[in-house]
Amino acid sequence: MGTEARIEQLRKLRDEALHAGSRRAVDRQHEQGKLTARERVAALLDKGSFQEMDMFVRHQASGFGIEGKRPPGDAVITGYGMVDGRTVFVYAEDFTVYGGSLGKAVADKICKLMDLALEVGAPIVGLKDSGGARIQEGVASLDGYGRIFERNVRASGVIPQISVIMGPCAGGAVYSPAITDFVIQVDQSSHMFITGPDVIKAVTGEEVSFEELGGAFTHASTSGVTHLVFPTGRDALDAVRYMLSFFPQNNLELPPYFPPTDSRDRMDDALDRIMPDSSNQPYDVVHVIEAVVDDGEFFQIHEHWARNLIVGFARLDGNSVGIVANQPAVLAGTLDISASEKGARFVRFCDSFNIPLVTFVDVPGFLPGVDQEHGGIIRHGAKLLYAYCEATVPRVSVITRKAYGGAYLVMNARGVRADLVFAWPSAEIAVMGAQGAVNVIFRRELQEAEDVEERRAELISDYEQTFNNPYRAAELGLVDEVIEPRETRNKLIRAFEMLRTKREHMPQKKHGNIPL
Repeated sequence: MGTEARIEQLRKLRDEALHAGSRRAVDRQHEQGKLTARERVAALLDKGSFQEMDMFVRHQASGFGIEGKRPPGDAVITGYGMVDGRTVFVYAEDFTVYGGSLGKAVADKICKLMDLALEVGAPIVGLKDSGGARIQEGVASLDGYGRIFERNVRASGVIPQISVIMGPCAGGAVYSPAITDFVIQVDQSSHMFITGPDVIKAVTGEEVSFEELGGAFTHASTSGVTHLVFPTGRDALDAVRYMLSFFPQNNLELPPYFPPTDSRDRMDDALDRIMPDSSNQPYDVVHVIEAVVDDGEFFQIHEHWARNLIVGFARLDGNSVGIVANQPAVLAGTLDISASEKGARFVRFCDSFNIPLVTFVDVPGFLPGVDQEHGGIIRHGAKLLYAYCEATVPRVSVITRKAYGGAYLVMNARGVRADLVFAWPSAEIAVMGAQGAVNVIFRRELQEAEDVEERRAELISDYEQTFNNPYRAAELGLVDEVIEPRETRNKLIRAFEMLRTKREHMPQKKHGNIPL
């Protein structure tokens, strides 16, 4: 065969791979408002940058009617390209080929890609749209999932991993996204669950729809599995591009720097007026965050789950930071089981990838209740404490109002090695609130007082003047500086400039034993 004939053969094979899914299957995908796998890859990566790998791989299975159907590339597209000029590895399950099911060849392709991404040190984005394990290949498909899970774990904390659920993801397949750093779902067209509605009805008698069981907002608001939800696939992929801009390529690099358009010396006088007169009145801490960060741009993560704690990414003077903040507008900003887990996972991600942490503290304590205690708030609250204690990235706290009891310590206090702690004049740093403290300390005196309520009010006022301010903590060196709220942006920028060369080494060990 001559050179021209071989080139023509190559072109035919490429064309066959590019159109592996039937026209009918592609049309059905579009009718459901879903992009095809190749359209998704093109939308994610910089134009013309995609380099496909293993385009001609075919399954080697036989039996059950699949031996004569061996489309090139099988049911997944793998390769690498650029996002804003930086290398990203991507695999996209192709629902138009065998329903995107995973067989040995599909698993081989994904594992090969993951191994290369780990060697190169670049993020992996998985675009999930699959019917699950390929039944015709039996245990080989299950083994394929196992090999993928193992690589997810090996890559964890080394390279960023993002999963975008754009269709069905069921059974054992859900564990790969669960191990990755962030899970994004497309509303109405994506579902995740271990067992489907039919199985649940057969076993328990419960009737539930796909959307109620494993839809995007179910996982974003109830289970906490999903971090972000978007109305369309293109919106989700645009969000991935933006999210990657906050991350380094791997754990040995620093996050990318973007020249800021916002003045580092900008002061927002509105912050001086944001705190309500009463310490029991709520306010929205997101407004505080947006007033402090570059251009007011805050990329919130897990917005719909555990809303009493806010986490997300922003920039200060062009540099990426991770932000953790109590939300007084929800449950008074108390920490509960879900908020503790949410915060711990986020802190550990930032620490893994050299992203400095800003913590805005306004926490009256842990959420009281029998359900919380029996649900293990001690163990779960300890996760957030553990995450902060083991974090070696620069850590700066801003105490805006309440900082009471053990919750104060859990929110990156000086005692758990915060690098710098700032406090607003409205800060209240104490073992507990004034009323509770007075009831404990002066219990006998109040019992004997002629006018109990008048005496209690006097004692509360005295306690607040003595303890419910930041100056006692500042005297002890537990607060580095009491600042005006409008100064917060400038103080944080200068703090992280100083901390940029921070070097901290933990004791040598295989790994710690976080209270899971």
